[in-house]
Amino acid sequence: MSDEKGRRDFFKEAFQQIMKPVAEFVDDRIGVQGPVDDLHRVILRPPGAIPEPEFLDKCLRCGNCVKNCPADAIQPLQHRDSELARTPFIDPDEQPCVICDSLACMFVCPSGALQTVLAEDIRMGLAIFNVDTCLRSNSVECTYCVDSCPIGKSAIKLTSAGMIEVIEPGCTGCGVCQYACPTDPKSIVVEPYTLSP
Repeated sequence: MSDEKGRRDFFKEAFQQIMKPVAEFVDDRIGVQGPVDDLHRVILRPPGAIPEPEFLDKCLRCGNCVKNCPADAIQPLQHRDSELARTPFIDPDEQPCVICDSLACMFVCPSGALQTVLAEDIRMGLAIFNVDTCLRSNSVECTYCVDSCPIGKSAIKLTSAGMIEVIEPGCTGCGVCQYACPTDPKSIVVEPYTLSP
């Protein structure tokens, strides 16, 4: 019993040490206790969203994009700040954007907060990969993020060394890789493009 308990404790402690850097990385990136500008930075908006300050001015909070999303990825934000409340957002941990064929969210937006763009031109954000916590860094042959990407090798691939590489010009920031990643916290997380075009 003591040998088995010792093994469990060893692996539990080792796992916590592996996960600590990514937890700190995510905490720093999210800044949830920070000012509203920090919160704007981390809200993943639907495809075609204009830069955040203009988005907040134009968005009518009408819910058209929410109702018409075939993947149920777009949700109204529940937030105490009235400027942010009921604005549409995507939480890739719950349901990522799948870059659907219809791209309905863009076409039903009455205000121009969501602009119509081609699927290959969607830039919601950029997937940021953390090599230190990736299972592949610990000799686990995981390829969930690569295999699940709706864009494919022009957005994410395995390098010749067998590690994950995000291709910035091809990444749409849809969040499918983040959703598929089995580590907790995630080893690949979308950083939204909300403050600049």
